Amino acid sequence: MAFQSPALAAQVSAHLTSTKALSPSPAWLTSFLSTQKPTTPFSAIAQTALFRLLASDITTSLTTNALNSLPADVHNAKTRERHLLGPIPVQVLGIEDMSKSRWEQIEAIEALERGEGTKGREIIRVVPTEDGGDSNDRVTKGGGPHKLLLQDAKGTRVYGMELKAVEGVGLGMNIGCKIVLKNAVVARGVVLLSPPTTTTVGGKIEALHQSWKENRKAQLKASIESTERLV
Repeated sequence: MAFQSPALAAQVSAHLTSTKALSPSPAWLTSFLSTQKPTTPFSAIAQTALFRLLASDITTSLTTNALNSLPADVHNAKTRERHLLGPIPVQVLGIEDMSKSRWEQIEAIEALERGEGTKGREIIRVVPTEDGGDSNDRVTKGGGPHKLLLQDAKGTRVYGMELKAVEGVGLGMNIGCKIVLKNAVVARGVVLLSPPTTTTVGGKIEALHQSWKENRKAQLKASIESTERLV
């Protein structure tokens, strides 16, 4: 039997905000709690809420305010430098490995589609985990630096660039993955990503992930063909 409890909603919201910096909207919480049973332990409700929130589009599932959102002009290249106090949750809409050629990126995407990763010159099998991630994320997602297209809960988009390798970031990561930015620097309209300021929370938006994989390969191949015609 579904139930609604303002106290429980507040408890779940406080838990997700304090532990993951994800503040679910009242509408999202109401919808989520309507599917839960009154006898379910809080720990199980909180875990399920996190799992579903990580699979959601944060533009419809999170609350927004001035502190947890990107500035509207964050991508302004005329601004030399600014700091984002945060924490600001964002989701990944695209990724590019700046150390790889277009062909190498295509090969990496196809290897992941076959369930393969690389460790040096050795090809290894990557076993999916229950949350849709990989059992050997750090090895599979090597390379870099990586350039990410990020989006906050208001829908504002900005590019992020790795200064140092960030755990969980790489070509094999899920589109829709949630990242939290805290005390990050924005230089000339690009967020600078490094371990102290960038935390990968996880998650995946299935429809966006599949669409990105299909379109990304096509875009890379079209770019290669366009370059070859100019030679």
